[in-house]
Parts: sequence; C-alpha cells; structure tokens
Amino acid sequence: MQILEDQIKDVYIFKISGRLNSNSAPKLEKKFEQTIESGLNYMILDLEKIEYLSSAGLRVILGAIKKLNRTSGKLVICSASDNVKEVFQIAGFNSILSIAPTLDDAIKNF
Repeated sequence: MQILEDQIKDVYIFKISGRLNSNSAPKLEKKFEQTIESGLNYMILDLEKIEYLSSAGLRVILGAIKKLNRTSGKLVICSASDNVKEVFQIAGFNSILSIAPTLDDAIKNF
C-alpha cells in the first residue's frame, strides 16, 4: 500500500493505493495518529486507487473516526469504488461515515 499525503488549508488528505489489509493497516493507523496529534482534525481518505479493503482497514478507519469525534474533527471518505462502498455497507459503516463521490465533493464537506 502507498499513502500520498496532501493538505488544502486545514484539511489533510490521504490518497491510498493498493491493498488496505492486516499488513498495511498499521501504517495508515500511524499516519492518522501522527496527523491528529499534530492538531489537524479534518481529514479526507481518498480511496480511488484502493484495490482491497479488509476488516483490519475498517478497524483503522473506525479508530480514526472515534479519535476525531473526541477532538471535534471529521473524516470524509471519497472516490471509493462500488466494491469498497459495499464493504462499508455490509459492515454497517454507512451510518457513521461521510462518503463523497469525488475529492472535490469531499473538500466541500469542510
């Protein structure tokens, strides 16, 4: 998995490619923690190039949402494929996630 990072004003963007699974999830978790600790509480997770999302990836995303909620922050998911959206739906994440169709739409959430 690769993570490209960008920032637009006070919104931090993670663009992920590859597989978000038990091997790669700790890397994303560490990036989330470092970003939150640095005081950046508005994040976008761009999943346009994600090939696979496992339960370990879901756990990391859920953990970030919980931490951001405690700091009045927000995480928006964008550009997810239909397969990835289905994983979120099956896991029941639709009720706790903000999902935008594109990166531009995600930025408008802030």
